[in-house]
Amino acid sequence: MWDSLIYSWITIELTCTSVLAYTEGLHGKWMFSEIRAVFSRRYLLQNTAMEVFMANRTSVMFNFPDQATVKKVVYSLPRVGVGTSYGLPQARRISLATPRQLFKSSNMTQRWQRREISNFEYLMFLNTIAGRTYNDLNQYPVFPWVLTNYDSEELDLTLPGNFRDLSKPVGALNPKRAAFYAERYETWEDDQTPPCHYNSHYSTAASTLHWLVRIEPFTTFLLSANNNKFDHPDRTFSAIARSWRNCQRDTSDVKELIPEFYYLPEMFVNSNGYHLGMREDRTMVCDVDLPAWAKKPEDLVRINRMALESEFVSCQLHQWIDLIFGYKQRGPEAVRALNVFHYLTYEGSVKLDSITDPPLREATEAQIQSFGQTPSQLLIEPHPPRSSAMHLCFLPQSPLMFKDQMQQDVIMVLKFPSNSPVTHVAANTLPHLTIPAVVTVTCSRVFAVNRWHNTVAPGYSLEQAHHLPIEMDSLVANNTGSNKRQITDLVDQSIQITTHCFVVTADNRYILVCGFWDKSFRVYSSETGKLTQIVFGHWDVVTCLARSESYIGGDCYIVSGSRDATLLLWYWSGRHHIIGDNPNNTPRAVLTGHDQEVVCVSVCAELGLVISGAKEGPCLVHTITGDLLRALEGPEHYRCPRLISVSSEGHCIIKYERGCFCNFSINGKLLAQMEVNDSTRAILLSSDGHNLVTGGDNGVVEVWQACDFKQLYVYPGCDAGIRAMDLSHDQRTLITGMASGSIVAFNIDFNRWHYEHQNRY
Repeated sequence: MWDSLIYSWITIELTCTSVLAYTEGLHGKWMFSEIRAVFSRRYLLQNTAMEVFMANRTSVMFNFPDQATVKKVVYSLPRVGVGTSYGLPQARRISLATPRQLFKSSNMTQRWQRREISNFEYLMFLNTIAGRTYNDLNQYPVFPWVLTNYDSEELDLTLPGNFRDLSKPVGALNPKRAAFYAERYETWEDDQTPPCHYNSHYSTAASTLHWLVRIEPFTTFLLSANNNKFDHPDRTFSAIARSWRNCQRDTSDVKELIPEFYYLPEMFVNSNGYHLGMREDRTMVCDVDLPAWAKKPEDLVRINRMALESEFVSCQLHQWIDLIFGYKQRGPEAVRALNVFHYLTYEGSVKLDSITDPPLREATEAQIQSFGQTPSQLLIEPHPPRSSAMHLCFLPQSPLMFKDQMQQDVIMVLKFPSNSPVTHVAANTLPHLTIPAVVTVTCSRVFAVNRWHNTVAPGYSLEQAHHLPIEMDSLVANNTGSNKRQITDLVDQSIQITTHCFVVTADNRYILVCGFWDKSFRVYSSETGKLTQIVFGHWDVVTCLARSESYIGGDCYIVSGSRDATLLLWYWSGRHHIIGDNPNNTPRAVLTGHDQEVVCVSVCAELGLVISGAKEGPCLVHTITGDLLRALEGPEHYRCPRLISVSSEGHCIIKYERGCFCNFSINGKLLAQMEVNDSTRAILLSSDGHNLVTGGDNGVVEVWQACDFKQLYVYPGCDAGIRAMDLSHDQRTLITGMASGSIVAFNIDFNRWHYEHQNRY
């Protein structure tokens, strides 16, 4: 059944159009120009497969006759390596490197230790380079159980007793069951098979389908593998607490979790109404029964994710990595850790090509598919621990104007000679930038690249700062005299200049501007002020712009919306200009569905989605290839969207007229709503999507818990309204553009509102 997920063969036809051509039985085509990453993969424990990741966020996996063919194919494909996310060269030899080589050469472990990436992101990285893939159910990504309390009405994430011991495999958490497995290993009597603790694996195709039985395409996969029948109701995944208990008591159940437990609430709902049967206790199996502390599936996923990112898990996670991906995976250390599985789950345990008897080979392949596959071993020494959260360095605070509470909150105030409102702010302070800066644009379209001076800019470590060619202490204005830059090209006078009219590239070198009478948007150099490109495509005036960069492929997407109710999607190329889909520079995709002027848009490259709002709604969700997925429908009077913020985790906040807010899941479910009195002008989500920051005409920055719009903090009011906001890369500094023509930098360390750190404030 799951073999259908793996394409068995392709032929490469190198033509002038650079497209993959296929043999009979395969369908579709992939352009070479769309390939963003190529990984070597295993299939049935043999190193004969390859997975290709595309620009549209999809991937395809191919299995070949032998490893030599894999190498030939890789050297016929673009030189993309394994993408841009892991700090590795984009070279074909990287695609052919072993998982252990990828782990050793990547910078991801150091980034995780420094807390630059989350536990979830790091586990996905380890799964990906160790051969785990969504394209093979027998090698599905594996995640740990982290909680043990599924019975209490309330769950206190500050109590160690609510967390699992990650130094032990699931099978060894219960002392009685651990003793059973230890005795099984010691008294092993089968001379034909090496001894093991467990006959079943923590991750198999069957266990993956067990978890995902309620959603497609997994429902169809399970039915295809089970004579078009669901499993017995008493074995069907029906309750979180019951599944945890089974993993502690049943000697044939040592399942770990899958990533969806930490981001996909839909997997717990029988939204398709499948008849899953009746249990022996006379209860019908329908939706998954949740713990008492989770009132809805979204609560379960959110709290699970909070637990995964907690300090209790962070300080232990390296020990679980040792068990699954590291030195306790096999050998004497695995024996001591009660972590030995059936020998046919391990890489190198069998060479299928050496089995000449067809029935024996078929039986061996069936066993491998049944037993599951242990990930490739990434390291043979203990994995280093994560740095303690208590050791995180905080930005030095040097308030210039305020006392008392302001001294804790305000880092700096910078007043420009012009009194024109600052309508757009871009705080691009990525560590790889030669000159970190905050780019500002005023309502009169005067822009400035304001550089840091005499202190460490947000996103930089002290060590990195020593190598910077400048000194930093505060932002230094750079929009006076000969450095003053103003866009004087004629704009349509009916266009209201807002933050949506501008986009600044990640390297701070270019500013994209819309609203011109000739129905174009334009690219200007931030250093010289010169016009570098004019981009046409819309039939009416361009009203809004948005930008987002892909973490995996490095693609930068630009989306432009206009009065003609359409959106166009473009790439921002490495050659610093807008590119379309062909030499004529037509857009990569045309997104339709609105029937009024598009007034706000946000693009999330990580999810491959564009969320847009028309003058009188509703908001629409498109893929970056142009497919309309759904409308986001708020309450009846929430009809005029004005601001949109989307996180890479799929949280979508929409601000409507009259201070109305909605929080939607990316799948269209309304999760929360609120109404506030302030005329909000700017909103931002933290990178994890947990916190919402708002600012408006009353000059007050407010921080909210995004899941339920609980107010967490109100900053002291400023003497002018807030028109624009942006967060630094390290999420520690908030830069606001004011109606008075100044900018204010706030210390906004989100840890101060985190449950684990409340006692520090």
